[in-house]
Amino acid sequence: MITVWGLKNCDTCKKARKALDAAGADYAFKDVRADAVGAEDIAGWLDAVGGDVLINRRGTTWRGLSDEDKARGDGAGATGLLAEAPALIKRPVFVFEDGTVIVGFGAKEKAAVEARL
Repeated sequence: MITVWGLKNCDTCKKARKALDAAGADYAFKDVRADAVGAEDIAGWLDAVGGDVLINRRGTTWRGLSDEDKARGDGAGATGLLAEAPALIKRPVFVFEDGTVIVGFGAKEKAAVEARL
């Protein structure tokens, strides 16, 4: 079973879910806002992939942060920052039963997810 974290209205998340459905994958979708992603999950993702991969620094949420909050994204404060503003999490986040984490759904990430199905 794969747990897919994202936002229900995110176009990339919709594409990922459609691809998983087409492949007949066993997965559960969780919304980072509605299902309140926990700090423990976020910390695990940061350990697995790092802040450079997990934090969406291109979006309007990031651009709207103060310089002080942006600085939190580069250190130990990243978990708290992402818990406070889950829209900063790059999506989708695929979490496999063995603990493997894949973030995003570009060509490389899509191939990595498909290889694990």
